[in-house]
Amino acid sequence: MSGIGAYAEIDEDAYIEGALILSIGGAQQSHVDVQHPERIFYEYLQRIAHVIDVLRAPGAPLRVLHLGAGALTLVRYIQATRPGSVQVAVDTEADLIDFVLDAMPLPHGTACEVVIADAADAVLEQPDAAFDAVVLDIFAGADAPSHLTSPDLAAHLLRICAEDGIVLVNVGDDPPLSFARAQSRQMTSLAVETAVLTEAAMVSGRSAGNVIVAARRQSWPAAWTAALLAAGPHPAAVLVGPAREAFEQAPRA
Repeated sequence: MSGIGAYAEIDEDAYIEGALILSIGGAQQSHVDVQHPERIFYEYLQRIAHVIDVLRAPGAPLRVLHLGAGALTLVRYIQATRPGSVQVAVDTEADLIDFVLDAMPLPHGTACEVVIADAADAVLEQPDAAFDAVVLDIFAGADAPSHLTSPDLAAHLLRICAEDGIVLVNVGDDPPLSFARAQSRQMTSLAVETAVLTEAAMVSGRSAGNVIVAARRQSWPAAWTAALLAAGPHPAAVLVGPAREAFEQAPRA
C-alpha cells in the first residue's frame, strides 16, 4: 500500500464461520461477516450502526458518506438493513480498496461509489445537505492529521449533512481522553446538539478506547438516548446535555 507503507492481509476469523478480518501491518483493522453483513463485530462500529438504525424508520434508504473505507463493513451493514441506500466511500488507498473488493465483493445491489481522495478534499466538493449520515472513521488518535481534526472540516461535515441527519465521528484515544474531549467540544461549538457514545467505563477517562461524537443540526431526540442505551453494546454510555458537558471538560489532576 503506497500511502500507508504497510502490508495488508485478509484472514478467516477462527471463531466466527464465514467472517473475514482485514489487518494492516499486523494490526486488525476491519471485520466483515460476509454471510451476515448485518452483524457487526467491533463495538465502536456497533454504536455507529445503532445511531444509523434510529435515524429513520426501519428499512428506509439513506444517503450516506463514509470517510475512511476500511473493509466497507458499515457500507455492507447499511445495504443489508436499508436496501436502496445510496452510499459514497472515500479512502486514500486505491490498492487497499481493490484488495478488499477482490477478496470481499460488495453484496449484489449495493449502490456505493468508491472515491480515492483525501477525506477533507472530498468533503469540500460535496453540496449542502447531500447526505443523511456522514461517518468519519479515520482517526487513530491525537496524532491524526490536523486538517482532519480542524473546526473547518467539522463545519463542512455539518454543512453537507441534512438538517435532520447525523454526523458521526469515531475518535480513538488514550487516557485521559484529552483528544476525544477536545473533538467533542469542537463539534458541540458548531452543532445544534451533540451526543457522546462510548463504553460506560470510558467516561471516567481512565481507559483507552473509542468515543463516538454524534452531531446534529437539530435537537437530539430523547427517545434516541433510551433506544441507544438499550441497544448497547453493554455497558453503554450515551451522554447528552450536562453529562456530555461534564465529559468535555479537561480532566482534573
